[in-house]
Amino acid sequence: MAFTPLHDRVLVRRVESDEKTKGGLIIPDSAKEKPAEGEIVAVGAGLRDEDGDRIKLDVKEGDRILFGKWSGTEVTIDGQELLIMKESDILGIIG
Repeated sequence: MAFTPLHDRVLVRRVESDEKTKGGLIIPDSAKEKPAEGEIVAVGAGLRDEDGDRIKLDVKEGDRILFGKWSGTEVTIDGQELLIMKESDILGIIG
């Protein structure tokens, strides 16, 4: 992939939710919400502090994350639907 996020931004691939509930009911596509869980595909270099030094991000490629329902901007890169968001939009790392 020829895309690198800038500064404190990350590129995220949504992780699809299950097709069935725990009770075995099948959820139709029209009733599904977009998942708020994803995998980080790429990360930016980080912001700079007052001295010009880079502030490293707390997440890295491959991390599974949770993010807010309305977080990020949807983009299509190399035929994949992805999200670009700031690190501050990430609620936490899973696992």
